[in-house]
Amino acid sequence: MSIRRVVVIGAGPAGLAAAASATAAGAEVVIVDEGERVGGQFWRHHPDFTDGRLQHQLGRFAALRQALESVRMLSSASVWRVEPGMPLRVHALVGPADGAGRRGETLVADAVVIATGAHDRVLPVPGWTLPGVTSAGAAQALAKRDGITLGTRTVVAGAGPFLLPVAQSITLLGGEVSEVVEAASVGTILRGWGARAWELTAAVDKAGELGSYVASLLRRRTPYRFGSAVTRIHGGSSVEAVTVQRVDRDWRPIAGTARTVECDAVALGHGFTPRLEAALQFGCEVTPDRFVRVDTQQRTSTPDVYAAGEITGIGGADAALAEGEIAGLAAAGVAEADLRYRAPLAARRRMRAFAARLDVHGIRSGWTTWLDDDTIVCRCESVRKATIDEYSGVSSRGMRLATRAGLGACQGRTCGRSVEDILGAPFGFDRRPVLSSVRIGELAAHCSPAPDPGDAADSATHAEHFHTTQAHTTQEKR
Repeated sequence: MSIRRVVVIGAGPAGLAAAASATAAGAEVVIVDEGERVGGQFWRHHPDFTDGRLQHQLGRFAALRQALESVRMLSSASVWRVEPGMPLRVHALVGPADGAGRRGETLVADAVVIATGAHDRVLPVPGWTLPGVTSAGAAQALAKRDGITLGTRTVVAGAGPFLLPVAQSITLLGGEVSEVVEAASVGTILRGWGARAWELTAAVDKAGELGSYVASLLRRRTPYRFGSAVTRIHGGSSVEAVTVQRVDRDWRPIAGTARTVECDAVALGHGFTPRLEAALQFGCEVTPDRFVRVDTQQRTSTPDVYAAGEITGIGGADAALAEGEIAGLAAAGVAEADLRYRAPLAARRRMRAFAARLDVHGIRSGWTTWLDDDTIVCRCESVRKATIDEYSGVSSRGMRLATRAGLGACQGRTCGRSVEDILGAPFGFDRRPVLSSVRIGELAAHCSPAPDPGDAADSATHAEHFHTTQAHTTQEKR
């Protein structure tokens, strides 16, 4: 049997686990990641700064990196185009995203594992464009990668358990968290997390992790406000305070409950949105709740394309590691009956029971009532809520062209779902397969005449792209 060529897109927990298991199964693997260093958001770090208090499962990270020492890794690589068919093709530009000298790479593979993860979803709030406001994920990244906090007094607000490690990271670095503000009520959380509690006994590591977060908040007497939301951010040239209000079960602010909390920074996080672009361009089927549909071996609807991690459902690092291991084995051609699937399949079952509880923190429709007409919804194009409301009855294309919402640099990744919530209708913002920006010169170089894909010269070129020499990868491997 010939050696399977596998390309893994993404070097977070799911991608690294997929690459490691595929390599162990005898496949020839290339990892492509847009970050400067492998690890993704979960293991984000600086080469000269790694505070163990801010990281989890560093032993697992070290083991994965050791297992991948001989694997080619393309870091700072933006995948801008993928092609289904046989063979599969992944086109990337390698180099700093804002640099002018990026080189093109075309990787040819028998199987591709998409492990592109997710990004923060942040709901618009009046004043959220002030300096000092960031996403919860960005606040966490600053802490993990650079050891800094955005301000001296931060309000961490939104929904979901991710608020806890963000708050802990800020306090471990000497910052003060004025409050943690969670939109879900205590009753909602107890009902959601308490249902079939025996299922959570398998996720004992998560219980320990939760305990460390809670202990950190208790030591510093940090207030944790349930059933509340930041409904306005105040300041002149930067953040000075926020308005916190109680919200009902649909997240509508309750009149008469507003109070002011002084702070100089705000970290907002209302869950996560899967990064679907590569999967969409491959033609993978997406579920109604906007995740990539996979089978028991993480296969997508596109032949020889697999998906793992947050793009198949938000479940955290442990779920991503299990799914990645399964996807890597399957991509390498390991038969479904092979015993190597047993451990990751069991881990995936355990973590899916945990992930199902995250729905209790899901965004509710009433959040749009805390907006005013002047609230900027699309930050890239400075589109205000009043402008979006004017085009509530037009087509998706008409609304975009008339308002320019979603046509900026982020291509609707930040504002798309919020616009849909405001208008009460789907507009397909996250179903556009735009992977990354490409310069005209880079596109022209890619489209220059090349040998026929079937001739020997082209085959040799693709083999050269896939195979690695020590000299070629000195600057690429981490």
